[in-house]
Amino acid sequence: MKIGQTQWVKSSYSSAEGGNCVEWSPTHASAHGTVPVRDSKNPNGPTLTFEPTAWSAFVTGIQAGDFTA
Repeated sequence: MKIGQTQWVKSSYSSAEGGNCVEWSPTHASAHGTVPVRDSKNPNGPTLTFEPTAWSAFVTGIQAGDFTA
């Protein structure tokens, strides 16, 4: 899915040194009701799209430490 000219925001867990970086687009989420997510190291690569409730549950789980790498 190509999102077009949307503003992407890097995850607060991403560091300036690179590594595992995820970006999401709050402007697209607000306008279209779905949350697009992509790898910041590959901005022209694939984009995953989530329903807002699923994305919120995922972020809440990450913050609570429910998922590990």
